[in-house]
Amino acid sequence: MKRSPLVILFVTVFLDLLGFGMIIPLLPFFGEHFGASPVQVGMLMASYSLAQFLVSPILGALSDRHGRRPVLLFTLAGSIVCMIAFGLAGSFWQLIAARALAGAFGGTVGVAQAYIADVTTPETRAKGMGMLGAAFGLGFVFGPAMGGLLSPYGYWVPSFVAAGLAAANLLFAITNLPETRQPGVAPAARRSILSLQHIGRAIGVPVLGTLFLMLFAVGTAFSAMESTFALFTERVFQYTARENGYVFAYIGVMIVIMQGGLIGRLVKRFGERALVITGLLLQAVSLAVLPISTSLPLLLITMGVLSLGSGMASPSLSSLISQHIPEAERGELLGTSQSLASLARIVGPVGGGLLFQSAGIGSPYYVGAALMGLMWIVGMMVLRSPKGAVTPIP
Repeated sequence: MKRSPLVILFVTVFLDLLGFGMIIPLLPFFGEHFGASPVQVGMLMASYSLAQFLVSPILGALSDRHGRRPVLLFTLAGSIVCMIAFGLAGSFWQLIAARALAGAFGGTVGVAQAYIADVTTPETRAKGMGMLGAAFGLGFVFGPAMGGLLSPYGYWVPSFVAAGLAAANLLFAITNLPETRQPGVAPAARRSILSLQHIGRAIGVPVLGTLFLMLFAVGTAFSAMESTFALFTERVFQYTARENGYVFAYIGVMIVIMQGGLIGRLVKRFGERALVITGLLLQAVSLAVLPISTSLPLLLITMGVLSLGSGMASPSLSSLISQHIPEAERGELLGTSQSLASLARIVGPVGGGLLFQSAGIGSPYYVGAALMGLMWIVGMMVLRSPKGAVTPIP
């Protein structure tokens, strides 16, 4: 019986993000092991996204030219090398270099979004993007928990286990992942491969520019929280890498509940635009409450609401963006979308670290709440219509 390409992609992305999830909660502790300040921890988190920002449009354009499968296999192979390099790092700057290399091979999600857009219709695309989000969430359920369990044996041990998972994932993808796009030179390939003009043109298109702005804002606020959360719980709750791994696993469960089970039904009932607006509001409220969440029950409730809001808004934004992109440019522009998300994950960790260090441990979350509140107001003004015509890139 032939397996669905979406199911195979789901497994591939899940295994990729499982290894990714094993490392994320440990990064602040890796940094502190080498004497890093909160700002330097933010730099460590941002180094991955900086490289991803530069390389994702290239990978997207290559997937338009040569097909999604070879590009995905290339990124998976690179992940093996990066995980090993991270585990062998002997200084803070070697950690930075290893994370930057991982970011260069970290364009899997952007290419996977293009893959999903190839095999879905506009009506089923949000559900497909939700499957991708569920794979992400499951990676963050089991990855942080595994990383936390392995961390007492040494912070480098999860890196080597993640490298083994990446090798198994590459073998699975080689033998199972089909191609969805006929290789060939797409019209987008005749433009600059970095496609910086695409960002400017996309931002200038009605509705699409707002969606890109929201994508950037959501990524900035969430990554500022993500990069400082372990430092926050270390100071407020005296949590170690193990306890933080469990909290991140809980966040993943909430994302899976939303993106894996509810998002398709909610889109059919309310539409993507309503979900974006609601998700922004939930994130604004929960980020505002996070600094005063000094008991474990309140912390779990707050992080649960934040995760549900993120799980509601993110796939809906991705679906709306994909509907405003011509098919021939889908891989490149979704790669550009991934680059904007990566840019947000550069600004967020560095800005969050600066705020955490200079303005107090709650300041990254208050600023993030204000940003989400502003995006909610913009969304109410621009995205009020539940449907509306699609405006393509000129």
